[in-house]
Amino acid sequence: MPIYAYKCSACGHEEDVMQKMSDAPLSTCPTCGQAAYAKQLTAAGFHLKGNGYYATDFKNSGNKPEAPASANAPACGTGACPACVS
Repeated sequence: MPIYAYKCSACGHEEDVMQKMSDAPLSTCPTCGQAAYAKQLTAAGFHLKGNGYYATDFKNSGNKPEAPASANAPACGTGACPACVS
């Protein structure tokens, strides 16, 4: 069941209420009894992580960038070392 945040505009009482989506919104404040109780707009309480979501799959094609050409070249470049000879 979702949790909704409510706030009374008359007395300032705030409360999180667990309700079914099919339940009618509350309108009477449990503290002062006035009909000034309303749902608040809140951010989603979850974050998607892992494979299969936008953050990992659709930003790029998933291919790793190729190493620069200088990374594949021998360190000395003189042809005198065994790495340059082979």
